[in-house]
Amino acid sequence: MAATLTLNERAMRLADFVASNAGAQRIQVHTTTAGARVIDCGIKTLGGLQAGISLARVCLAGQAEVALVPGDVAGIACPSVVVSTDHPVLACMASQYAGWEIKAGKFFAMGSGPMRAAHGKEDLFNHIPGREEAPVAVGVLESRKLPDDAVIEQLSASLNLPANKITLLAAPAASLAGNLQVVARSLETALHKLHELKFDLTQVVAGFGSAPLPPVAKDELGAIGRTNDAILYGGRVTIWVQAEDDQLAEVGPKVPASASPDYGAPFASIFERCNMDFYKIDPMLFSPAEIVLSNLKTGRSFSFGRSRGDVLFQSFFG
Repeated sequence: MAATLTLNERAMRLADFVASNAGAQRIQVHTTTAGARVIDCGIKTLGGLQAGISLARVCLAGQAEVALVPGDVAGIACPSVVVSTDHPVLACMASQYAGWEIKAGKFFAMGSGPMRAAHGKEDLFNHIPGREEAPVAVGVLESRKLPDDAVIEQLSASLNLPANKITLLAAPAASLAGNLQVVARSLETALHKLHELKFDLTQVVAGFGSAPLPPVAKDELGAIGRTNDAILYGGRVTIWVQAEDDQLAEVGPKVPASASPDYGAPFASIFERCNMDFYKIDPMLFSPAEIVLSNLKTGRSFSFGRSRGDVLFQSFFG
């Protein structure tokens, strides 16, 4: 019987395919002096929608499908980013969640992707499956700068892997690819919120999420605002679970973004009000606009929250 591939090995297969199609995806592949592979999806290259879908798929370790479908915001045509998976906890929490702060000298980026599972130092991995020993590591960095030798050296030490076994994909949120991969996190934010609310994620069986793809912002601050708004005011998530109905009825109202007192204004204005400090924003805000919890055990579904086209219009087109 063939051994099951680790999340990092699955992501590496995808990264190899992406790198082999660099020209078509308008991306650039570099090898650092230490031997790590860096795939630039929008920093010094234009990138594109396909590069964004590739980024999101790698970030989910190939355990979810990602697609662009038609949609609208307040009657204006606006594509939606759709994610679906039968392995939501592994795909979204063990891999996609941006839980690793990468700092080296002046370089800073939030690290996501399955390299987090290989690192395994986040407290989150004490509550979910996914921590792994892998022969390779693949990560996604949201950054305006390409990682330098100091970053690779630090990651190599943290992962206990030689640099030539590490692949990093990078793009800023204010790029076609980076914009899309951030908005592909509607399902992830719902699962993270459920975890924060002490819901047992082993009860989660499958997940589907969609969120509108905003116009690419001029700068990172604008991109942070629009991509957050896409999920907070336009994210729509369905999660299939095997749980008790009263459990779902109790936790459900606390899951949507509207459960937070910070809800209601475009994210950029909330961020400004908090002096550009993420840690001053209510952490319970970060979740999708709507969630449906569908209970496979009883056949009942519970719906909470609602999307806000008015706020999305103001953020995207105002």
